[in-house]
Amino acid sequence: MPAKRTYHVITLGCAKNTVDSDSMAELLSRGGFSPARTSARADVIIVNTCGFIDAARAESVDTLRKLAGAKRGGQLLIAAGCLTQRSGADLAREIPGLDAILGTRRWMDILAVVEQLRPGSGSPTVIHLPAAASVGTDERDVLRAAVRGASAYLKIADGCRRPCAFCAIPMIKGPLVSRPKIRILEEARMLQEAGVRELVLLAQDTTAYARDLGERDGLPGLLEGIASAAPRIDWIRILYAFPGAVSDRLIDAMGSLPQVVPYLDIPLQHAHPDVLRRMNRPADVDWVRRTVEQMRARLPGLAVRTAFIVGFPGESELEFEALPAFLSEMRFDRVGCFLYSREEGTASAALPDDVPPALKQERRNRLMELQQGISLEANRAWIGKRMDVLVEGHQKGLTVGRSFRDAPEVDGVVLIEGDAPLGAMVPVRITGALPYDLTGVLEEEKTAGRKLRPSKSRSVSN
Repeated sequence: MPAKRTYHVITLGCAKNTVDSDSMAELLSRGGFSPARTSARADVIIVNTCGFIDAARAESVDTLRKLAGAKRGGQLLIAAGCLTQRSGADLAREIPGLDAILGTRRWMDILAVVEQLRPGSGSPTVIHLPAAASVGTDERDVLRAAVRGASAYLKIADGCRRPCAFCAIPMIKGPLVSRPKIRILEEARMLQEAGVRELVLLAQDTTAYARDLGERDGLPGLLEGIASAAPRIDWIRILYAFPGAVSDRLIDAMGSLPQVVPYLDIPLQHAHPDVLRRMNRPADVDWVRRTVEQMRARLPGLAVRTAFIVGFPGESELEFEALPAFLSEMRFDRVGCFLYSREEGTASAALPDDVPPALKQERRNRLMELQQGISLEANRAWIGKRMDVLVEGHQKGLTVGRSFRDAPEVDGVVLIEGDAPLGAMVPVRITGALPYDLTGVLEEEKTAGRKLRPSKSRSVSN
């Protein structure tokens, strides 16, 4: 019997790309391929690229060139993801040895593309970039989640309906396409049975879920459905809410459903109304103040994460100063800050990129230095308190985990004295605070009100 052909997937970029990579891997496994631990051992290498900003594009191109240069006879190299959707024809010309280009909107065709590229067939580079954004309606019943330890990223929609001037995502991903609610609930149940303890809901804009299906405020109902369908999931976390779209009903759902953690990721991008207008973003900064105040009153312990862009075209010193003033006022728990990057095809690409790179970096440094102190102050408020912590690893004699305040990969961790099993939800008494992390000690099991439950095997299938 001939050996199975093998594949290896390299994922660059965000967690949404990670979900797409795992979905492609599942389809290849169903098609008779087996995973290889390294690219050198694989018959088919897939690089799921990121094309969001200059640094990400450079990393994607560099990775593809290195793999193309190291290809052995019979190996196939496929570029997938955001950069391919945006610059597929250029990649095919610039990277000799690239066998196929697969865009973001038809990742579910990976097996068909691979089958066109059987070694020795002499096929030219296959460029598979259909314009139709059918993600969500033609998924071949593949799991749209990426399981990492006891957590899983669960994609609820793809594409975007927002006209942000700086963002190329609508060009890359296409318009909003929400996944059927019934399918999302099925997957939540499957993930629960696999031992997953945390679901992280993903979309370009989670608060837009189901608008393309005729539902104005669909996220609260989806949260209620997931909580009912998968009652043993400990945490449900929402990422990427849109300013102005956090409804009273969503706040009520977060407050009434114990599984939904009091955590909100709401990228604001700026705090000066004039800059926000140039960005084609909601410019009602008072809405942010009112909504965060309402959520903090309704959701004790609420952790708010946001992100800002500095150096947007025309950003004056006066406009920039609105950002540190806003941070000092709002006291966000987590903040990311990015330098403006001119993206071809976006509305802001027509504007002069007139803030010097050194000034952009200086402004970012000023903002993040301020935020570091705010984050440390917020962390110190937890000293002496008890938190449930999801265990993710062990390092230098410590147990490493995350609290409800920490989204995977982007936020801090809790460093715990004592040993606890991977995937367990453990009670921890916080003893110290760092700018981004907490330290603590394990408490007796009885103080948690429930037994420690290590997670099951991470194997998930349909």
